[in-house]
Amino acid sequence: MAIFPQTRTAEPLPVIARVPHRTDRARRLPSLRHIGPNWYASVMGTAIVASAGAALPVDVPGLRGACTVVWALSAVLLATVLAARAGHWLHHRDQARAHLLDPAVAPFYGCLAMALLAVGGATLTVGVDVVGVQAALAVDVVLFVAGTALGLVAAVVVPYLMVVRHRPAPGTASPVWLLPLVAPMVSASQGALLVPHLAAGQAREALLLACYAMFGLSLLATLVVLPLVFARLVHHGPLPLALTPTLFLVLGPLGQSTTAVNQLADAAPGAVAAPYASAFGAFAVLYGVPVMGFALLWLALASAMVIRATRDGMGFAMTWWAFTFPVGTCVTGAAGLARHTGLDALTWLAVALHVFLVAAWAVAGSRTVRGVVSGALTAAPVPPAAATARTR
Repeated sequence: MAIFPQTRTAEPLPVIARVPHRTDRARRLPSLRHIGPNWYASVMGTAIVASAGAALPVDVPGLRGACTVVWALSAVLLATVLAARAGHWLHHRDQARAHLLDPAVAPFYGCLAMALLAVGGATLTVGVDVVGVQAALAVDVVLFVAGTALGLVAAVVVPYLMVVRHRPAPGTASPVWLLPLVAPMVSASQGALLVPHLAAGQAREALLLACYAMFGLSLLATLVVLPLVFARLVHHGPLPLALTPTLFLVLGPLGQSTTAVNQLADAAPGAVAAPYASAFGAFAVLYGVPVMGFALLWLALASAMVIRATRDGMGFAMTWWAFTFPVGTCVTGAAGLARHTGLDALTWLAVALHVFLVAAWAVAGSRTVRGVVSGALTAAPVPPAAATARTR
């Protein structure tokens, strides 16, 4: 007789009780595996349509209502992309880490901050008609704080990774490198909207000057990177076809900085002493007009490159969203200059750029929806085709 009672062979645990291996996680929600941080560009591009439309110094019947609808869509998009990205990190951590260590993808982490800031600003300027002042202010404060914190982190971490981990090869500078650097500039312009809501005194002045500090941070960092981008174009030729739209990203820091100085000039009275307030107003024009001139020059150059790439067979990619947010910042920048100078030419410039913005947003949005439905945009990315070297 056995000393110990006979025991049955252990049965396998139920499937629901097993801890999934990494390979099991990768099989879950495969459509989320290739949802990178660049998808936040669709949120930014949608929110700026609403904000830029509300900033236009013209009275167009139905424009405010249309902007409100677009703002609501941007809020829904933000929630959707945030959920998708959370699922991406939960079920595809290996791919998420690979994105962070990829010099072509890591800069897009700046888009998360700008998406939060863009929707928050649109809520305070447009969504206020729907949710009321207090709710809109609360939403904007939360998104501003979160977006600013993430933007400042991205502005440090991404360049750090580029130096110590990415080590991009010579001649690979891209306008995408500007994305984490322009996020603090978006905070500077959006923070100006919150300055009047603070009590007069130290808090209001501190926020105003903090916004100017972020303006300087972003501007000087842009001045470091932009020559690298232009040198890459001159010495190595056009960008690959799918990346050609990213040339429009250069408009982001140009238009956003012009927007920031004009909005900060509006917020300066009551926040700082009179001599400084008037100086900020003068600086808005003295800085904004030359920068807007350069923005128009770059717009012409980038448009010519896009036309060339289209003739060479450039197809749709998520990079087409670069036609939206950067152009929208030029709309708000031109509108701010029109407000401070009273020039009708700047008003019509803002209107013309907004028409282009809406058209670009409609095309990028419809093609994105089509790509999501067909699965083309959630599939593994295809290496971009090289641009041809011929001249025209």
